[in-house]
Amino acid sequence: MTVRLSPQDIKKHNWYIWKFFIGCFAFVVILIGLTTVGVFGPLPSLRELENPKSDQASEIITCDKQVIGKYYTKNRSSVPFKDISPDVINALIAKEDNHFYSHSGVDFWRTFSIIPYNLVGKRQGASTLTQQLALNLFTGQTRARNPIKRIIQKLQELIIAVRIEKHYTKQEIITMYLNTVDFGSQTFGISSAAQTYFNTTPAKLTADQAGTLIQMLTAPTANSPIRHPQRALNNRNFVLGRMAHEGFITEAQATDFKARPLGLDYRPINHTEGLAPYFRAVLREDIKKILTTVNKADGTPYDIDRDGLKIYTTLDGNMQLYAEQAQREWMRDLQAQFNSQWKGVKLADKVKNYKLLIDQGIHSSDRYRQLKLEGRSDEEIDQNFNTPDTLNIFTWHGDIDTLMKPIDSIIYCKMLLRNAVMSMDPTTGSVKAWVGGINFEHFKYDQVKIGARQVGSTAKPFTYAVAIENGYSPCTPVDNVPITISGYGGQNWTPGSSPLETLPGRITLRTALAHSQNWVTAYVMKELGPEPVAELIKKMGIHNNVPPYPSICLGVFDATVMDMTAAYSTFVNHGVWTEPTYLLRIEDKNGNIIYNYTPKVKQVMNDQDAYVMVDMLRSVVDQSGATGNRLRWKPGYGGFTNPIGGKTGTTSDNSDGWFIGITPKLVTGVWTGCENRDFHFRTTRMGEGSNSALPIFGLYLKKVYADQSLGIKKKLDFELPKKGLTTVLNCDAYSQQQKGTNEVEKKLSF
Repeated sequence: MTVRLSPQDIKKHNWYIWKFFIGCFAFVVILIGLTTVGVFGPLPSLRELENPKSDQASEIITCDKQVIGKYYTKNRSSVPFKDISPDVINALIAKEDNHFYSHSGVDFWRTFSIIPYNLVGKRQGASTLTQQLALNLFTGQTRARNPIKRIIQKLQELIIAVRIEKHYTKQEIITMYLNTVDFGSQTFGISSAAQTYFNTTPAKLTADQAGTLIQMLTAPTANSPIRHPQRALNNRNFVLGRMAHEGFITEAQATDFKARPLGLDYRPINHTEGLAPYFRAVLREDIKKILTTVNKADGTPYDIDRDGLKIYTTLDGNMQLYAEQAQREWMRDLQAQFNSQWKGVKLADKVKNYKLLIDQGIHSSDRYRQLKLEGRSDEEIDQNFNTPDTLNIFTWHGDIDTLMKPIDSIIYCKMLLRNAVMSMDPTTGSVKAWVGGINFEHFKYDQVKIGARQVGSTAKPFTYAVAIENGYSPCTPVDNVPITISGYGGQNWTPGSSPLETLPGRITLRTALAHSQNWVTAYVMKELGPEPVAELIKKMGIHNNVPPYPSICLGVFDATVMDMTAAYSTFVNHGVWTEPTYLLRIEDKNGNIIYNYTPKVKQVMNDQDAYVMVDMLRSVVDQSGATGNRLRWKPGYGGFTNPIGGKTGTTSDNSDGWFIGITPKLVTGVWTGCENRDFHFRTTRMGEGSNSALPIFGLYLKKVYADQSLGIKKKLDFELPKKGLTTVLNCDAYSQQQKGTNEVEKKLSF
């Protein structure tokens, strides 16, 4: 039986329907109104919209404009619209928001059409790019799971999206979006993504590469081309199809791109990898101290990991690479030499303080600290260290996983030679290369600025410099015989001299320095006294304690590679000591300078005496048989014909090997030794600075001279004093002059 509704019933039911829709509309309007006034949470102010906050990585930039590292909690760096490939823009719009250029933040057609699409199984999102940006920047970067909270969040996105569209252009919106989105692998923003996945810049991304990155946006982990390459490939091809459908590329181009493999060049950012990791670690601590004295305009402190600072340094990316390459090339061979000397030798019998040093190594290890935290007894810890385990260890042929006892890994590390290199411009003080150790991942202690070691014979030029200041000539002859100095600390001091390396007879100061003769150096120290030598050493920037004892002439004090390199730079720089500079300035993310560094400069020697010392240091390389002479003839790292000077250094028991080399435009310091001084070479022939440190200087300098883009000219000579040279440097002429003076004195009865 058919029930007929009366006109009054129809009118009543229509009114109910209208009341329902009006009520729903009113409810939505009220919700929007309440959301707008901030009842469900504050919305960003106009100022916050104009200055959106997003964690950005701070970048370390070299003098040749290379980004060699970042500090971050999220690896994100911003790039302008002009530096983003059009293919990236087009891929994003084709996949995520094809009405982007026509809507005002909210795509109502897409919002209403999304329901039937989802009903038929074609799942799509209703959010525009602007709404997604609002989610990323202002409403929390994850979608709320609670349905009611998600509705409120969606309303907030809608309101913020409309406001964003009013304050920014479409280009600015899409740029902000691409600079904030998550690409997985701790990578945020298109700049970091291009570098991480394809080792390129956003401007150079091709359509297929853009498709690979854009397909990750909906689910960075699930669509990762590293973890799920086939899924990523299928999704990329879908994006390419959408680009063709929207007319951004042709069907033929889409077909060609789809046929290509993913072509990844995956290079995840790692703080322990890349150029200059030791430098970056030291720089980070320096900047954190600086930022405690500098605040933003709103009075809050800067955060090195979040505020997108631009850190400009003096390091040269290519020179840094050459220094690291030189270290690897020589240390690999040197470690083999070292191992061959100790092969078959029972270390416990031949190494001083062996048990003490191994125990110290155990107690300072991460494994020991972890076992202690777990409450293990000493017996359990001892058993653990003597039970074989799979360990990852460093070798010069790459890290390896091997089965060994943890205590054996301690011994292995003690027997590894360490090395540090620093190179600087002597006139400006700019540090160009900084290699603080052999592998930052395994050994984080910096040996350029932090670690100090005994300097050995590299200290001898300080004594000769004081002698030159006091009227001595490089041609002054001295009998090379044993000498004793008394009166200091109530004890006599008589330095030794290797019979194989001692030059017999009467030799000049120049020759004594060139051949690193201990007795002549001690004679000069006896004539001068240790106080003026210690005073000059401190003036030349050595920060460690240098007691005024006679033995400092042979380098029985500690100093860093940085301090020693800067001290030698004083000789090249006309007697002017310039503080080593590696940080130039810091800018905020908007390019405003928040810190500028001005190095300290002081005159510590006159230019005449400084040039004499440069000339004497050249004899170390030029004289036949001198300690640095192999730079002139040794295959591989020698063969130089241009002006070079320097000084080798070897400490007692061959524990430390040094070479500090000078050229007109570069001064470079190199140190080699084990972690503990009681582990060392067994012979001087292998452990001396001319074998353990000098070759790295030679290899580095060859690479520098070969790179003409650096502008470091090979044939450039050391600059003379501004008023010309008054000191006689030619020892033959000096002898004639002295002979003539003596004859005049005889005639005048002097």
